[in-house]
Amino acid sequence: MNSEDLYLRLGVNIDHVATIRNARGGSHPDPIKAAKIASKAGADGITAHLREDRRHISDLDISRLMDEINLPLNLEMAPTYEMLKIAIKHKPNACCLVPEKREEVTTEGGLDLFTNNSQIRECVHALKSEGIRVSLFIDPKKEDIEEALYLNSDIVEIHTGSFSNKFHSNSEIIKNEFEKIRDIALLANNIGLEVHAGHGLNYETTELISKIKPLKELNIGHFIIGESVFDSLDCVIKRFRAIINNQRKNLI
Repeated sequence: MNSEDLYLRLGVNIDHVATIRNARGGSHPDPIKAAKIASKAGADGITAHLREDRRHISDLDISRLMDEINLPLNLEMAPTYEMLKIAIKHKPNACCLVPEKREEVTTEGGLDLFTNNSQIRECVHALKSEGIRVSLFIDPKKEDIEEALYLNSDIVEIHTGSFSNKFHSNSEIIKNEFEKIRDIALLANNIGLEVHAGHGLNYETTELISKIKPLKELNIGHFIIGESVFDSLDCVIKRFRAIINNQRKNLI
């Protein structure tokens, strides 16, 4: 295995820089400045979730990210016609289709690929027709992996929320959650899907999840932005980059 196969990309989600900005109004702190710092600190991409209610990232933020940032943009979006139109206008490197409910604080689980199957399929087709790579944010379930392939997705991003939330439970629970993600990642890779993971990851959980061989990208946001209150954004991203690089020597 060469170094390119071992490398695990780090995508930095800047949503909550915008959350802080919007709490008071105005333009500070600027999420685009955060993206530029992330680029210099070793991030491989920027992730931003444009929500229906624009609670954090705004349409202007997306325009500025496309114009001012050299890193690939991963646009998280609900599979709606409004968001599809915006994505086609800007043509980010990739779109990750996620579930969205106005009342939720954060994304609570993977996308339901079965209830809105036809709408998701249309969205995937339209995005890929514009040269945009498509990822589906899913729970670590075999049926979801198989459906993602049927829907012609390029990528699956495995929801690591349950693993992260249970990380300080007993060792058997942690082991079961980890193995669930590892086994699904292997399955996805074996049937030709690129595998990403994210949600709720911190330093400790990233140390373990980074060991999963098929993973190509981790997307981390809330912890990075929160931890940068105590340590600089630059330092936090560099620490994640070091953790990931070190753990790729110990693949499982």
